[in-house]
Amino acid sequence: MNPWLLLALLVMSLDQLTKLMAEQWLIYHQSVELVPVLSFTLSYNPGAAFSFLGEAGGWQRWFFSVVALGISGYIIWWLQQIRGQQHFLACGLALVLGGAVGNLIDRVLHGHVIDFIHVYWQDWHYPIFNVADIGITVGVGIVIIYMVFLEPKANDEGR
Repeated sequence: MNPWLLLALLVMSLDQLTKLMAEQWLIYHQSVELVPVLSFTLSYNPGAAFSFLGEAGGWQRWFFSVVALGISGYIIWWLQQIRGQQHFLACGLALVLGGAVGNLIDRVLHGHVIDFIHVYWQDWHYPIFNVADIGITVGVGIVIIYMVFLEPKANDEGR
């Protein structure tokens, strides 16, 4: 099996395990402070990032599921095309894939994404998120760094 698909599976599994634990141990919207800037707060997001379309009436569940399936399929295809020393790119794509599938599972099974990580500073609160969101965010960051800084360098060296 492709090692990058194993990384995606690891992210998806860790995401699902932590969401299961959050649902078992946390009470909806009651914060459990870990440190003064971080708490666990169980929350459900029927929309996309930052609750985009969260109040849309239900159709967004299937729309975002189809989008996630399409993106996941494309990333799997892309990972199969990667050759040589493009490990940085493959790692980023695998993180995005694992996160996308983790949130897709929630949408299909529950109709919403389970979130529980709450970062804040005094009166400022970042939207509550989950392990899948971390995988997606870090993965997209890695892909952007690769495309902006590393891919042009690799293309110049190949000439």
